[in-house]
Amino acid sequence: MLAAISRALEERDQTHGHGARVASLAEPLAHRLGWDEDRIARLRFGAPLHDIGKVSVRRDVLLKAGPLTLDELGEIRLHPRAGAELVLPMRCAWHALPYVLFHHEWWDGSGYPTGMRGRAIPEEARLLAVADAFDAMTSARPYRHALTTGRALQEIDACSGTQFDPQIAGLFCEIWSSQSVAAAS
Repeated sequence: MLAAISRALEERDQTHGHGARVASLAEPLAHRLGWDEDRIARLRFGAPLHDIGKVSVRRDVLLKAGPLTLDELGEIRLHPRAGAELVLPMRCAWHALPYVLFHHEWWDGSGYPTGMRGRAIPEEARLLAVADAFDAMTSARPYRHALTTGRALQEIDACSGTQFDPQIAGLFCEIWSSQSVAAAS
């Protein structure tokens, strides 16, 4: 049921395949961090659900071409808690909670919904935050064109230590760069 809601959300907000792409981007990073296969299986389940709470956000806000008002931004910032409320009643999905609830927490504590900082943020959410941001930046959205891969990697690097866990951001850029070099060979 949660997967069906997630797919319907991607249709609604025109981010087709975002959850699957985020999971795919996150998995090599999880391997490099030494996650075991059970933890990676939980990543494959939880990552596509990370934005499920956006079902509570008005479509006109999700698709707005211009800057969001403070009220609209507030509405968007409710989606992690709304997602957690969808996941909590399903005990079999509890392992998705770190991805759903904490993926917008920032390393420096200025994220949402709780203002958690540093290693207090679950590693699952810290990993997903980088993959989610990269996919969002490299995908066209109603409010902006897609960035190039190189520009998105520069942004990940620039936000290392503020928005992103520096170790995870560095590994992500390293993995992406080595994959790009291997693909070009």
